[in-house]
Amino acid sequence: MISSWLLAASALTFITPSTASAADWQAVEQIKTYAIKGKTGAELYAAIGERAPSAGGGLAIAHTSFRLTWTRTYTPDGSACVITVARPKVIITYTLPKPASRLSPEVAQSWARFIEGVETHERVHGDFIKTLVQQIQDFSLGLRQENDPGCQRIRQVLTTRLGELSRAERAKNVEFDKVELNPGGKVHQLILALVNGP
Repeated sequence: MISSWLLAASALTFITPSTASAADWQAVEQIKTYAIKGKTGAELYAAIGERAPSAGGGLAIAHTSFRLTWTRTYTPDGSACVITVARPKVIITYTLPKPASRLSPEVAQSWARFIEGVETHERVHGDFIKTLVQQIQDFSLGLRQENDPGCQRIRQVLTTRLGELSRAERAKNVEFDKVELNPGGKVHQLILALVNGP
């Protein structure tokens, strides 16, 4: 894939179309919850293990997903093709655990610290998604493919680059989780504090 992109790059030029501008979008972010039962931090964490959503081939305390669609306009320009509109619509969903019943003040305080840290972690994943969307827009808006009057080759070039950007974003997410979830990491510390607390 990388070699295909490098070969294709020599035939590309960039223009700044007046019909659309970069960074003209904003992500919609929402939180969904799943109910857990427990009266202590240890019970709540055990309930997370029983009710946790699947993500990345396993179970996750929380996870971030997104739905991304695009409005693109491919405009013939002589024998070339230019992307003159590249407007994303992205909805980012954070799925978090939520106690089903009222907690004692001590446990509620411990839970609040835990869930705040978990949400902070998930919002970093959300930031990675927003960065990916901006990278896609930056690459595609104004993209020009010469000798492509039917606007077919430009789609292939775009698809190749999108694959590269997506793989890089996934790798960044995996590395971030590895750092945060390994012993000593921020999420690992949050778990220990919850389980060992009231």
